[in-house]
Amino acid sequence: MKQKILILCTGNSCRSHMAEGLLRSMAGDLFEVYSAGSRPAGYVHPNAIAALAEIGIDISHHESKHLERFLTEKMDVVITVCGKADQICPTFPGQLQRYHWGFEDPPHAVRAGESEMDAFRRIRDEIQLVFGAYVSGYRQALAL
Repeated sequence: MKQKILILCTGNSCRSHMAEGLLRSMAGDLFEVYSAGSRPAGYVHPNAIAALAEIGIDISHHESKHLERFLTEKMDVVITVCGKADQICPTFPGQLQRYHWGFEDPPHAVRAGESEMDAFRRIRDEIQLVFGAYVSGYRQALAL
């Protein structure tokens, strides 16, 4: 049976959707993956969609959702990807594990000489690295 994972951030427009798409792509055989926000923006940022499309992952069908939608669902793992969501994260029924892996908010993380799209790519790659390590460790544990 697949573990259910919920990825939370504040706006549910960038980081959580990129993480959801990446995790589903890397380990959809292991996990049911969802994302939500404490104050959903009401849209998925076009640059988040574009950044994942560049690596062959389609999140254009994703929608911004409030975490309340999942409060009565049994979640095995809850992962927060921003500090504000980490601070307000509720406990979910059946929640076995909770992690906080914070990432910068791409629209507000542009560095000198970097475009906004470059920031989305950089943060996408950081998310991919962290979640990829999680999947690798999980697969190794299953193999033992």
